[in-house]
Amino acid sequence: MSYTTADPGPPALRLASTGTLTYGLSVGEVLGVSTLNGARLIAGRAGLERVVQRLNVMEVPDILSWVKPNELLLTTGYPLRNTPQSLDNLVSDLDERGLAALAIKLGRYLDSLPAEMIAQADRRGFPLILLPNDVGFDDILNQVLTDILNRQAAVLARTEEVHRALVQIVLCGGGLQEVVDEVATLLDVAVVVLDGEQRALAGAGPDEHVQAMRAFDAGRHAACGRGGCGIIGAHGTGDHLVVPVMAGGFDHGRIVAFSPAGTLRGTDLGILERAATVAALVVTKQQAVAAVESKYRADFLRDILAGRAGGDDRIVAHCGGFGWDLDRPMMVVVAELDGRPRGAVAQDAEGKARGKAAAEPDGGPRGVRGAEERAAQERLAAAWTTAVRRHDRGAAVASFAHEVVAIVGAEGDDPAEWTAGPVQAMVKEASSIFAEHQPVRRTFSTGISRTVTSPAALPEAYEQAVKAVRVGRQLNGAGARAHFDQLGVYRLLSLVSDPEELHAFVRETLGDLAADDEPELVDLRRTLQVLLETNLNVAETARRLHFHYNTLRYRIGKLERMLGAFTEDAHLRLNLTLALHVLRMRGI
Repeated sequence: MSYTTADPGPPALRLASTGTLTYGLSVGEVLGVSTLNGARLIAGRAGLERVVQRLNVMEVPDILSWVKPNELLLTTGYPLRNTPQSLDNLVSDLDERGLAALAIKLGRYLDSLPAEMIAQADRRGFPLILLPNDVGFDDILNQVLTDILNRQAAVLARTEEVHRALVQIVLCGGGLQEVVDEVATLLDVAVVVLDGEQRALAGAGPDEHVQAMRAFDAGRHAACGRGGCGIIGAHGTGDHLVVPVMAGGFDHGRIVAFSPAGTLRGTDLGILERAATVAALVVTKQQAVAAVESKYRADFLRDILAGRAGGDDRIVAHCGGFGWDLDRPMMVVVAELDGRPRGAVAQDAEGKARGKAAAEPDGGPRGVRGAEERAAQERLAAAWTTAVRRHDRGAAVASFAHEVVAIVGAEGDDPAEWTAGPVQAMVKEASSIFAEHQPVRRTFSTGISRTVTSPAALPEAYEQAVKAVRVGRQLNGAGARAHFDQLGVYRLLSLVSDPEELHAFVRETLGDLAADDEPELVDLRRTLQVLLETNLNVAETARRLHFHYNTLRYRIGKLERMLGAFTEDAHLRLNLTLALHVLRMRGI
C-alpha cells in the first residue's frame, strides 16, 4: 500500500522539463516530528539531507517492484522474517531505486539487523531508522504527509508572492537590475544575470561574487542544453543556483545565485525560476525596443551617407543623442558578406522598391537561401556592433540590407596607419566573433575610406569604402581587407562600367597570353609580369624566376614576337601593365 503526495517525478532540487519542482522534507526533519520522538538513527547519518516526498509501507515480499524515488519506507520486517539473508542486499536495492530511507520496527518479526546491512547503509549514506514499538504507522503517515503538504503549500505561496512582486517591478518600468536587486534581497545572496557570452547584464552583490558566478556558469554552460538545467551544489566556498533565461525558444543566458555562507536551499530554486521568467520578459522587451531604435538609427545613418540629413551642425547634434561622435576626423568602414548569391544585392534593391521581398516564396529554394542570408547578416551586424563598441564608444554602426557600415574615429591621415590601428583591431575582433557564431564557415570583406573631417564628406567616404570592399575582394578573394588609398590603379579600373570593354582590352593587348588554357602561355605571362615589375631588369627577373640569363633572353625575344617591342615602347609597356592588372581583378 502506497501513500503519496504527488505523482512520481524527478528528485527534489532538480529542474524538470516542465520547470516544476516537487518539494519534501529531509530525513533529518522527518526524525524531528512528534510521532518519531523515540525513533533512533542506527546507520547512514551521511544521508540525513535526502528528501522525503512520499511514504510507503512494506508488508509484501515483492516490495521492490512498487517502491518509488524519494520514499520513506516503513516496515515491521514481516515479509523478511523467514529470509534474513536477503537483508544484506536490501539496502543496496533500495538505494539504487532512489529511496530516501528505511524505517523498521524490531522485536516482533526481526530481533536485529545484520551487521553487513548496517555497514552497507553507512557506506552508501542510506539512513536506517529504528522505530519505537508504541508508534503506529498511521500516526507517522498522517503527520509526515501533513508536514510535506504544508511545506509545499508554503513554498508555493512564497513563490507566488515573489512572482507577483517581480512582475510588478516590470509593470512599473523596472529592468533587469531591479529584478536582481529584489531577488538578492529576498534570498539574502548575490545574484547576477549573464548573457550567452558570460557578460554580466545586471548584478547585485560584491564584484568578487559576480566574477565567481561567471566562472561557475562558464564551467557548467556546456551541460545546460536548450531545455535548461537547474544546479545546486558546492563550488569554491559557497553554493550556487543556476537557471536558464529562456524566451521564445531562445536561450538568452543564465540567472545565477551565489551564497558564500552556503545558505541557499532547494526551495530557493523556485524563486529563481520565477525570476528567470520575469528576466526573459525584460530581455525580450529590451530587444523589441532595441530593434525599433536600431532601425531608426540605421535610417538616419543612411540619410547621412546619402547626403540628405541636413547640415553638419544638425547631424552632429542629432547623432549626439545616439551616443555617436561625428565631430572629429572619421573613417567609414564597410563590411560585406562574401559568397552572397548572385543578384542578391539587386533583389534587395528591387524588394525595397516594391515594398516586399523580390524573391520566390519563402518555401522555395531562393526563400530558404534568403532566410540563411538574413541570419548571417544579423550575426555579422551583431559581431561588428560588439567589436566597434569595445574600441570606439563614439562610433556609429548600423546594418543595411547587405552590408554593415561603421563610422569610426581616425587617428591620422596616413592610410597605412589603419593596418596597425584601432580599425584593424575592430576587423580582427569582428572576424573572431562572427566565426564563433557561424553554423557553417562564412567570411566577410572589409573596405576603409579616406579620413574626412566633417559629416558633409561622409557620402563620398562611404562610396570609397564600398569601392574598397568590392575591389579588394576582386583582387584578393574572400576575406579581403582594403583601404581606398591602397587600391592604386585598381580603383580607376573599377570605374569602367562595362566589363566587356575591359575583357576586350585584355584580349587585344595580351593576345594569346590572356587565356589560362595552356601552361606554357601562363608561364610566359608570369615572365612578362615580373619583367614589368622590375622595370625590365633582366638580371633581377632571372633571379626571381630562377632562370639562366640566356634562358630569360630567349623568353624576352619570344614575348616581343607575340606582343611587340615592349622593351623599347613605353606606351606598350603601360598597356601591358594595365592588362595584367585587369586580369588580377577577379570577377571582372
